[in-house]
Amino acid sequence: MELFYSNDISGDLVRLNAEESAHCVRVLRHREGDEIAVMDGRGTLLWCVLEDASVKEAVARIVRREPGFGSHPYRLTLAVCPTKNFDRYEWMAEKATEIGVDVIAPVIGERSERKVCKTDRLDRIVLSAAKQSLKAAVPVVAEPVSVLDFIKSFSDSSSLPQSPVSSGASSDPSVGVLKLIAYCFEGEKVSIKEALEASSLSDVVVLIGPEGDFSPKEVAAAVRAGFRPVHLGTSRLRTETAALTAAESVYFKYL
Repeated sequence: MELFYSNDISGDLVRLNAEESAHCVRVLRHREGDEIAVMDGRGTLLWCVLEDASVKEAVARIVRREPGFGSHPYRLTLAVCPTKNFDRYEWMAEKATEIGVDVIAPVIGERSERKVCKTDRLDRIVLSAAKQSLKAAVPVVAEPVSVLDFIKSFSDSSSLPQSPVSSGASSDPSVGVLKLIAYCFEGEKVSIKEALEASSLSDVVVLIGPEGDFSPKEVAAAVRAGFRPVHLGTSRLRTETAALTAAESVYFKYL
């Protein structure tokens, strides 16, 4: 099954941009009258009939809508510090999208080696991964903020990044959220599995630190804001591996 993407939808007509049109018409050789599947990026799959097979702007008519295509019964925000080698972060974003994530929030820690995170390429990566893994919703890639500002944002719901689809989660992202923080240094922690199993909440936020870990100041601020300290097992994990382990833990709870 091949998914195309469009955010140019007017009534029952869908227009593909130049890149999607070229792939549809030139590469896959679709012609007028062919049925194609188009995702709107917000969770709905549009079954369409191609009416204009232009390689620059293909146009299709919607014949059926399928809401919640490829969705998951939780809302997951991964707030992850960018890695020094940014290729690893991009790989994490791709794989987290395949597993099931709603928001990827780059956060800059006091000990982060990488202080800059450009999100344009991440947007393209998660779109491609959503199409590949047959999901009609594309995760939001939030603009980078500091770890402390991200933690502080939970007292201001209007500043929290919103996902396209809240799969059964609270409409107010500051209420009814299971907030978790994973760090390496000693402290009272439970396993992420225990934290998830002990909660009935389907809206989950997980904070993952940089190569140098969170600072004690950041952890203290998170705990004051209601984040629960968790561990991800006995192995010492890289940042990107820890993020994926957290995503898989949430995914398998609801599988």
